[in-house]
Amino acid sequence: MKWGLIGASTIASEHVIGAIRAQGGEIPSVLSSDPARGADYAARHGIGRATDDLSNLLGEAGLDAVYISTTNEKHHSQALAAIAAGKHVLCEKPLAMTLDEAAEMARAADAAGLVFATNHHLRNAGSHLAIRDLVAAGRIGRVLSARVFHAVHLPPHLQGWRINDAGAGGGVIPDITVHDADTIRFYLGEDPVEVVALAGASGMGAGVEDSVMSVWTMPSGAMVQSHESFTHPFAGSGVELHGTEGSIFGRGIMTQKPLGELDLVDAAGRHAVAFDRHDLYARSVALFVEAVAGRGRPAADGVDGVKSLAVALAVREAARTRRAVRVDYAGF
Repeated sequence: MKWGLIGASTIASEHVIGAIRAQGGEIPSVLSSDPARGADYAARHGIGRATDDLSNLLGEAGLDAVYISTTNEKHHSQALAAIAAGKHVLCEKPLAMTLDEAAEMARAADAAGLVFATNHHLRNAGSHLAIRDLVAAGRIGRVLSARVFHAVHLPPHLQGWRINDAGAGGGVIPDITVHDADTIRFYLGEDPVEVVALAGASGMGAGVEDSVMSVWTMPSGAMVQSHESFTHPFAGSGVELHGTEGSIFGRGIMTQKPLGELDLVDAAGRHAVAFDRHDLYARSVALFVEAVAGRGRPAADGVDGVKSLAVALAVREAARTRRAVRVDYAGF
């Protein structure tokens, strides 16, 4: 497959370029709004050319797909342009700034018969796949509650617009809460119904929240407690799921790398759970390529992206209004 990169991003350079090439993919072009930065990026990563014109990139001969990793406010228009040009799309989360925009992207791709995927990397990790399998196999019985602790310290090279620019989609809720919403949906196979939340800003940036805590109710009656932050350098991250027959404890698994530890605790004691430590992004791209070939579906499709955004937007609204908010899934 031939891929165009829409965005000369850190995530592409650190994870996705290698994952594309591991599947035999070619990357002939990259889009950057800054021509000098784009040219330097292309040279450093062995990409044939850089352009600051989206139509020019989409007109690349033989281009099959695009990977979108620009700032969040650009995803909607760029994805729709790619879909109109007949390209399959792998898009970073959150898909868009509003639920209506995200839904339009997913529906446009479906109408065009194109693969549209959301790059929710966590559901590709061996640890999270193992958790889902334990839950599905009934190893902890009926799930009563879950706790996600994803309060980290955003490294300086990733701060910028994420902590300073609400217009670009900055803030911890669109950056991390959206991932945790997808992960809980992935484990439990159900969508949060209602959320309450509190958010705050510690001064790391300006104009956006850098920490949030929320509680979600699920259709099954399970409750989810979630904590996301950019400002916690020593907190550690992970998940807990508690059921009628046991509990699952994951530590250090809320990461882009195949790290961490997983334990199952039940009446017989504590059991270490082994899991595959494959590259998360390699799995994501491999499933995307298979879906384009008509075999299966991407790890997270457009509907998954719409639903994770819906939860994140409900959390933000609940924090703003200090009241419970029903989650709107735009008809999906």
